[in-house]
Amino acid sequence: MKNLVLLTFLIFGSFNVLQAQEQGDSRLHVLGQYGLRLDEPGIGLGWEYFFAPKFGLMPSYTQIFPAVGRSSNFSADLRYYLSEGISQVYVVSGYSLTTENPQPNTAGTRRNYSGANVGVGAVIPIIDWVGLSTEFKFQSQGIQQTYFRFGLQFPLGK
Repeated sequence: MKNLVLLTFLIFGSFNVLQAQEQGDSRLHVLGQYGLRLDEPGIGLGWEYFFAPKFGLMPSYTQIFPAVGRSSNFSADLRYYLSEGISQVYVVSGYSLTTENPQPNTAGTRRNYSGANVGVGAVIPIIDWVGLSTEFKFQSQGIQQTYFRFGLQFPLGK
């Protein structure tokens, strides 16, 4: 319930100062991630490219740290920015591939799960060259977990 209240505040509280990115812009994202179902933290990198007004494509890679074994995730997400101004609120939809190995160094234990992503997020500038990126994303593959992603974004320009 706290997450829903926080998300609602974030979306409606930032509508008065929002702005979309221009076509050709790009951003580098350094992300932290937390799986809300299995308490799995992760860290990752992403690169967002704005190919049309209000539309961004963001591939990202995340190394997940489960209690046992190894896990990683590759996502290719389409973002649509709902707002214009300093901060940006967006919805996300995309493809995700999770690779896990619950027993490292043992033959035949690696598994791949692919599926869809859906979510909502916001990018809030801190200073001119860095911003705060937050996102709630549900991934349909495997254990069907919701993730809270947070991190820093660095505009790269055109």
